[in-house]
Amino acid sequence: MAELATLDNSEHHSSDDVIARTLPHNMEAEQALLGAILEDNRIVENFSDYLRPTNFFVPVHQRIYDAILKIIDRGQNADTVTLKAYFEKDADLKDVGGAGYISDLASSVISIINANNYAQIIYDQYIRRELIAIGRDVVNEAFEQDIDTDSDTCLQMAEKRLYDLAETGDSGGGFITMKDAVGVAIKNAEKAFQTTGHVTGVTTGLRDMDKRLGGLQPSDLLILAARPAMGKTSLAINIAYNAANAFARSGGKEGGRVGVISLEMSSDQLASRLLCDLAEMPGDKIRRGDFGAEEFRSLAEAANRLAQIPLYIDDTPAQTITAVRTRARRMKRKHGLELLIVDYLQLLRGTGSKQSENRVLEVSEITRGLKAIAKELSIPVIALSQLSRGVESREDKRPQLADLRESGSIEQDADVVMFIYRDEYYLQNAQPSEDEPEKMAAWQEKMDKAYNKADIIIAKQRHGPTGTETLFFDGRFTRFRDLDKHHTDRL
Repeated sequence: MAELATLDNSEHHSSDDVIARTLPHNMEAEQALLGAILEDNRIVENFSDYLRPTNFFVPVHQRIYDAILKIIDRGQNADTVTLKAYFEKDADLKDVGGAGYISDLASSVISIINANNYAQIIYDQYIRRELIAIGRDVVNEAFEQDIDTDSDTCLQMAEKRLYDLAETGDSGGGFITMKDAVGVAIKNAEKAFQTTGHVTGVTTGLRDMDKRLGGLQPSDLLILAARPAMGKTSLAINIAYNAANAFARSGGKEGGRVGVISLEMSSDQLASRLLCDLAEMPGDKIRRGDFGAEEFRSLAEAANRLAQIPLYIDDTPAQTITAVRTRARRMKRKHGLELLIVDYLQLLRGTGSKQSENRVLEVSEITRGLKAIAKELSIPVIALSQLSRGVESREDKRPQLADLRESGSIEQDADVVMFIYRDEYYLQNAQPSEDEPEKMAAWQEKMDKAYNKADIIIAKQRHGPTGTETLFFDGRFTRFRDLDKHHTDRL
C-alpha cells in the first residue's frame, strides 16, 4: 500500500527549492487508522470530534474516512462490504487495486490499541502542512507591494490564520466529570465567601454593582451602552481604576490588571479624567492650567498614585478585532490581564472579509470576536456601545435592549447588557420658563430627586437577576460612586 505515496498532490514542492521536499505526512498511520476503524467502528468516538477528513494527506483516504463517518452517523456499520458499494466504480482507487484496496486496509490490521495514537499523528502532520501553507502565503503577501495592504494588516491576517488554525479541531475539549465541575464551583463559592463584598470576579469598586453582578466574571462579555453624555467612558474608566487599585492594594488577591483599548480618546485624556477624580479638580481647570500651587501638589500626588497601579491604555485608532485580540494576548503574556475594556464597539473594524461589506455582519463578527477573547483569555471583557437615536424620540427615554445599534448579535453574544440613564441630563434640557411657576416647581422637585444620580440598568444577565442600581455621579470630576458613600474619601 506504500505506493499511494505517489498519489500526493503537486503542492509538495516549490520551484524555489533546490531539493523538492514532500509535505509532512505518515502514510502508514493513515492506512492503519482506517483499517482499525473498519475492524471496530466504536473507536472513532475517541477522535471524530477533532479529526476531519481533510486532515488526511492522501485524497482517497479523505474520501474513505468521510464515507465511514457518514455511514456510522446513519447508525449503520462501516465495513468492507458497505464501503465497497460506494467505491466499486471509483476512479481514484483504480491505480491502487480498486475497491479491493479497502479490503487490504481491513485485513492488514494487527491491533486497534494504537488507533488514538494514529489519529494524533495524522492530525499533527496536518497541522504541520497547514503551517507550511500559511508560511508560504505570508512570504508571498510580504513580497507583494499592495497599496491597500500595509505591513500591520499582513501581520494581523497572518496571526488570524494562525489563531483560526489553533482553534480548528482543538482536541483539548470534551466532557468533564461532575466531580471536577463541582470542585470548580466550590472553589468559586469559597473565594466569594472569603472576599470583601463576596465578589467572585473582578471588582468594579462599586458595592451595589458588585452585589448585583457578583463582580465581573471571567469569560463574560459585558456590554455597557448609553446615549452620548451619559457617562459611558467615565464609568468604564472608574471601574478600570477601581479594579487595578484593588489589585495593587491587596497584593494581587482582589481586583485585577486592566487593559483599556481606547478607540475614541487618547491615553492622556483618559489619564486626565482619573486625575480629575483623584485630585477632585474639574477637568476644565486642568485643561486651562487654572490652579494654584496647592492644587498642583494634589495633582502630583494623584499622578503618583496612578503610576503605581497596573492599568494599561492602548489608544491606537481604527483597530480591527484581530488587532485587539493580538494586543490582549500580548498584554496577558507580558504583564498579566484580568480585565479588558474596549471603548467603544462601533469604532472597531472587522477583518476586512466580505462580512465587513455589511455593517450588521461586521458588528456580529466583532461581538463574536470579543466574546472569543473573553473565553480564550478567561477574563471579563467590557465593551462600550452606542444606542440608536430612537431613544430620543420616545417620551420614556430609558434605554431598552432593542435600542442597541446595528446588530441584534450584540444582545445575543453578551452575557451582561448594562445601560446608563441619567434623568438629570434630560431634565436640564427641559427647564420650563420662570413665567410658569407651577411647572417650574414641579420641574425643580424632579431635578432635586435626580441631582447627581445615575441609574445602571442591568437589562440582561445570564448568571443572575436583572434590575436597576442607582449610583452617585459627579460630572465635575467624571466620578461614579456608591450613592450613600459619595461624600466619603475615595482612597
